[in-house]
Amino acid sequence: QVQLVESGGGLVQPGGSLRLSCAASGSIFSVGAMGWYRQAPGKQRELVVTIANDYSTNYADSVKGRFTISRDNAKPVVHLQMDSLKFEDTAVYYCHSYIRTGRLSAIAEYWGQGTQVTVAS
Repeated sequence: QVQLVESGGGLVQPGGSLRLSCAASGSIFSVGAMGWYRQAPGKQRELVVTIANDYSTNYADSVKGRFTISRDNAKPVVHLQMDSLKFEDTAVYYCHSYIRTGRLSAIAEYWGQGTQVTVAS
């Protein structure tokens, strides 16, 4: 089965940087849009940023100018470079991707397990 495995989370001081990575594995025929979402305790999961196959992006206003998403369509991998981190960026970050597992298969949504990002002094 398809899995999204995230890495790169951790503890960082305000103003610091982290780079998250997400790699899809399993039976993958093609990959559609990918993105990152985050969820803090007691809050709804929210969009951080998405990136389409044409590399167009959609960033949440709260991260514009600080976070950068990237992908390589030749590989089922997406990254999130997070700079100038703030306390309010603390959350579990989830990788998301649309993936088709076969030429005749319908595209489906997949989520990673999440990786904790904590911004604290």
